[in-house]
Amino acid sequence: MSNTIPEEQVTPIAGEDVVLEGATPEDSVEPAAVEAQSDIVPEAPAKPKRKRTKIAAAEADETEAKAEAPEEISVMGPEENERPEPKKNPPARSRRARSRPPADPVVSIDDQRTVETDADKRQSDLLDLIESQKGRKILTDIIQGVEHPAENLLLSYAVVYHGDIKVILPASEVVELPEDTRDLQPEEILHYLVTKRLGAEIDYIVQGIDREAGVAAASRLAAMAARRREYYFSTDRDGMYLLYDGVVAEARVISVIRPGIFVEIFGLEVYIPLRELSYQRWLDASQHFQTGQRVLVKLLEVNRTDRDNIRVSASVKQASENPYERALQRYTIGSRYVGTVSLVDTHGVFVAMDGGIDCLCAFPKRGRPARGSRVTVRILGINHETNRIWGAITHMAATTQ
Repeated sequence: MSNTIPEEQVTPIAGEDVVLEGATPEDSVEPAAVEAQSDIVPEAPAKPKRKRTKIAAAEADETEAKAEAPEEISVMGPEENERPEPKKNPPARSRRARSRPPADPVVSIDDQRTVETDADKRQSDLLDLIESQKGRKILTDIIQGVEHPAENLLLSYAVVYHGDIKVILPASEVVELPEDTRDLQPEEILHYLVTKRLGAEIDYIVQGIDREAGVAAASRLAAMAARRREYYFSTDRDGMYLLYDGVVAEARVISVIRPGIFVEIFGLEVYIPLRELSYQRWLDASQHFQTGQRVLVKLLEVNRTDRDNIRVSASVKQASENPYERALQRYTIGSRYVGTVSLVDTHGVFVAMDGGIDCLCAFPKRGRPARGSRVTVRILGINHETNRIWGAITHMAATTQ
């Protein structure tokens, strides 16, 4: 006789499978066992509040156990222990620091870079202009052009470039208007004077800067006034002026015309006529000088009686040694030498000889030689006291073109 209880006689308790609290799935009671133990009353299910209390207590015990344990014990299986720990994302600040380009992308030889980049030069040029505007620092550049503003064609201004930054100087801030305008418009005279100074090296002080447009405005007259105060009225330790009669100074050629040159001598424009340019006879100063050139001059007279109107006379030829004093020793009376015709006028024919001297010769009977012709000269006389030499042309070669 089988001991199996019919299925319809089994009364399930809280479901088909009964699992006691704290038991594993293997400890489940089969229905037959339930009927055999029908007289056993099952425990009431734990309330949710009691379960949460046990869980919280278990977590607290686990935390204390971990704190007391010297080493961390893993409860994961072998496969889970082999899993690599997830990578932690670095802070946002670190990511930004790595993505930011280096401050100086140039790798230098020494600890500090000495070669300037284009950005360094632009920044340095801008700082020069700012220093000139705020500290009255004098800057020096070359006049590159003369322009007219679109809104007023009568006005004109000089243009210089300090690096890549354009600096404009109104014509009225470049040159002073002469007293005699010869019935001409002041704007026309200023435009002509500024145009004649194209290529000249000038000083200026910045008056304003437009950083967005990359343009600055400046004044040359302000810089010239500062130069005059510094060099014509300042004294050394002995109480002597820096510039005085007889001193040799460096000057800038700012304009060249046929009969002479205009030079700037420390903030003062001075005209030097042709006769004070060379010991030789010249007809055109533009053949020997050019705008922007620097020359040595000797101050013949400095008149500073009127502080606002300083008067100076200067000479280029007297700043150097007189060539006649040494060159006349090369020649002897009665000998013949070759030279080049430098000037022909009513006094005769001037022949440029070796050593930078001119020999005055009478007009030859065979005709007047052209300027630039190579001739042979026989020396007739030498005066060492007056540094004069004269002779006669004995032979003329073909004219050089």
